[in-house]
Amino acid sequence: MRLQQALLRSNVLFITWAVIASFGAYFCMYAFRKPFNAGLYHGLELWDIGYKTILIISQVAGYTLSKFAGIKVISELKHSSRVKLIISLILVAEIALLFFGLVPFPYNFIFLFINGLPLGMVYGVVFSFLEGRRFTEMLAMGLNISVVVASGILKTTYIEVHKLLPFISEFWMPFFMGLLFLPLFLLFVWMLSVIPAPTQEDINLRTERTPMTGENKSTVMKEFGFPIICLVVCYAILVVGRDFRDNFTIEIWNELDANWASSVLSTTEMITAIIVLVVIGSLAFVRDNLIGFRLTNVILLSGMCITGLATFLFERALIDGFYWMLLIGLGMFLSYTILQSVVFERMIALFRMKANAGFFVYICESIGYLGSAVLLLYKEFFMKSMSWAKVLMQFSYLQFGIGLLLLTLGNIYFERRRSGKKQEKVDLPFSAI
Repeated sequence: MRLQQALLRSNVLFITWAVIASFGAYFCMYAFRKPFNAGLYHGLELWDIGYKTILIISQVAGYTLSKFAGIKVISELKHSSRVKLIISLILVAEIALLFFGLVPFPYNFIFLFINGLPLGMVYGVVFSFLEGRRFTEMLAMGLNISVVVASGILKTTYIEVHKLLPFISEFWMPFFMGLLFLPLFLLFVWMLSVIPAPTQEDINLRTERTPMTGENKSTVMKEFGFPIICLVVCYAILVVGRDFRDNFTIEIWNELDANWASSVLSTTEMITAIIVLVVIGSLAFVRDNLIGFRLTNVILLSGMCITGLATFLFERALIDGFYWMLLIGLGMFLSYTILQSVVFERMIALFRMKANAGFFVYICESIGYLGSAVLLLYKEFFMKSMSWAKVLMQFSYLQFGIGLLLLTLGNIYFERRRSGKKQEKVDLPFSAI
């Protein structure tokens, strides 16, 4: 195919194409998942729980089950099945939003559960087109940016569209938003489909990424189970904090500033995206996997420190609400995206694992979104009188403390494991070398 040959000949064209394709595909996925969060559903309750909370819990429950399913589906996904799978996932999600609009309150919450079931696997399919390449960090920039900016931009879009079309109810707006972005999604999926397979140089630098077998999974967990568990817990608390901030950003802003403008949702996330883009994208220039792996862990810890420090400064009125939301978002997204798209990528390459990033990411995300659902229920039943902002502040401190401890323990294990492997090579008889 001429287009694929052109992409192989030019690194600049290849990187630009892959970044746009991955950004667009995942950004459009958020149009099927997040816009309903911009609705307030005033005065609606079910079982003495606010209906918006019911809707979020329902979707998160489906999304969480999707992540557990993804541990198997994504890690074993054949390259020939990727396009068919990702289009099917989105169509199921949009049909669920159609029934969310058709079925009356309070019975329509079940369709947000169904909506979440397929969407949790979209990230893994998109990332499978990008991993295992010498430019993976750079290629993943589009995917990382979409994670940061999509929710804020789409919520702003939702609010502005709803102002223009006030006759569309809050229950029909999610379907309308999905329908609006479906043609664009299909275009970006086609762009992903023509990305060439990794070259031999890519394989030499980052190892070949193939569908995993049960034996591969067992071997990896036996050798690296402890540090992987540490990373899983870190990732889980990042998902919980990021998701809580994202789901209730409207309520948090209402508490921080009664006169806030919807544009701040896009402004804070765009600033965050630019910083995350520069930091993570620059890692593509680090060819040495050991240095790259260590740098990713430094960045991961730095993001958690930013979150804890920003909350400390805000509580003492040293920064205002805008800078707190900006910095806490920056810290969470920096840590979240580096762990989601780079740490496991470098870990596989450094230790030459027979694995793919999807396996580790989906273990992390399944636990993370389960924790997100638990936090929502805990807030609703045991912290009902506490403000949304206060819950986020307390969780930020918890995230910082746990993250610091687990990252330290996990990295000690990795360093000992690497030193042990190096010593084994040194101790080999001359005839065996």
